[in-house]
Amino acid sequence: MSMRPVKLNVIELPKADYQGGKSSLCPGCGHDQISNVIIQAAWENGIVPEKIAKMSGIGCSSKTPAYFLGKSHGFNTVHGRMPSVTTGANMVNKDLTFLGVSGDGDTASIGIGQFVHAIRRNLNMVYIIENNGVYGLTKGQYSATVEKGSKKKKGVPNENPPIDLCKMAINLGCGFVARSFSGSKKQLTALLKAALSHKGMAVIDVISPCVTFANNDESYRSYTYVKANDEELHNVGYIAHFTPIEEVEIPEGEFKEINLFDGSRLHLETIGDDHDPSDAVAALAAIHEAEIENKHVTGLLYHNSDLKSADEALGLTNTPLIDLNESDLRPSQKTLAEINDGFRA
Repeated sequence: MSMRPVKLNVIELPKADYQGGKSSLCPGCGHDQISNVIIQAAWENGIVPEKIAKMSGIGCSSKTPAYFLGKSHGFNTVHGRMPSVTTGANMVNKDLTFLGVSGDGDTASIGIGQFVHAIRRNLNMVYIIENNGVYGLTKGQYSATVEKGSKKKKGVPNENPPIDLCKMAINLGCGFVARSFSGSKKQLTALLKAALSHKGMAVIDVISPCVTFANNDESYRSYTYVKANDEELHNVGYIAHFTPIEEVEIPEGEFKEINLFDGSRLHLETIGDDHDPSDAVAALAAIHEAEIENKHVTGLLYHNSDLKSADEALGLTNTPLIDLNESDLRPSQKTLAEINDGFRA
């Protein structure tokens, strides 16, 4: 009996090298679909698994790094503190690809200050928010991101206005802001591959239905509701920098092409109204208009590649600090005296 050949990626690794352990989440959880997309995107982009650092906080979302990239580094931080720990790790070893996974509770409540300042610094990382609108580990209380009027399986409708993390990220100047749906595998995979090719902070807010507490018809985050009320800005196609040009399928209709930091490209094929992802005001307007109609706008909302990342702004050495030897890190007594004299001048 002949064996089917194992498909390898551009660095000749099988997808199995990017997988993790078996999920313990509820069957049908949207978070598991996101984990599968992370595996696919990292494998297709040809990132060495050992050069990835998975960072997470607390919550159902932050359990998921155990289910993907089992050969990568990982750090499960305390509640809401993932961005701060990632900042420290990034400053010491900037050659790693930092992939942060958080939830709406972890990011929009206790961790919102950490989220804000990571964006301000333009930390070089991908920040995925697995956004289900509830605290799944503590019996499904509403989180700060759930829409006003949305109702979970039990209890009364939510009466508080939501915090929109994409709006916040755009207003703070984040250079890559996207929203997707865990059930839109093609769109989410393309957006994540593009985020991994971006320099600086890339935020992807993923609507990820909670099948246990909020997958009912009255919930604005159920699978049925999101599928019926998903307003896609464009069809998204990602072209890796190593893809031969003759293998690229160019859309027939109108499209925009965005050049990414590593030489890869993103094709945005227009659907309906034309959206300019370089226009922050247009991005905010698109979110606001969808919000008024109780819909979810998805796609690449905003992109700006002209920002300095945190390590560039701080003037860190080209060689990561972790790879410098003691003589590079510790100034001599003479050099230290000169530095101190400079402060006294």
